Amino acid sequence: MSARIVELSRVAAAKAAISPEEEALQEPSVQQFQFWTGASGQRYVHSVFSLIGCPELPKAVYLLVRRDQHDRRTVLRVGRTRHDAESLNLAEIRHRGAQLGANEVHVHFLAKSERERRRIELDLRAAHFPELSVERKSFMRH
Repeated sequence: MSARIVELSRVAAAKAAISPEEEALQEPSVQQFQFWTGASGQRYVHSVFSLIGCPELPKAVYLLVRRDQHDRRTVLRVGRTRHDAESLNLAEIRHRGAQLGANEVHVHFLAKSERERRRIELDLRAAHFPELSVERKSFMRH
């Protein structure tokens, strides 16, 4: 496993140095939106951010994703932000993303309540990590 130290002030400074005209000419590094389907068949639209470029987040559902050189995406974690402090939500996502090797954060902002966020989180988790759902059911029977 390798690590890379990223100085966020340099990333922000480099981004600020690009004019809006230059930015419009650059090819985007990631898609702006991605749909993910839950175990229920429901599709959820997610905004896509790089792990480093992700903004502070309100309460939302997120996926930590590793996108490879062939543009294949692997979901590493499904979760939801829980704090009122958006900067704390971002810090936790970046920390967990770095631990797992994620390079993208996919965020679903449209859930309006904690109950709805939890339902969407569980639906997406059951679709992408079905073995966890089976283990949990087995554990609950004993």
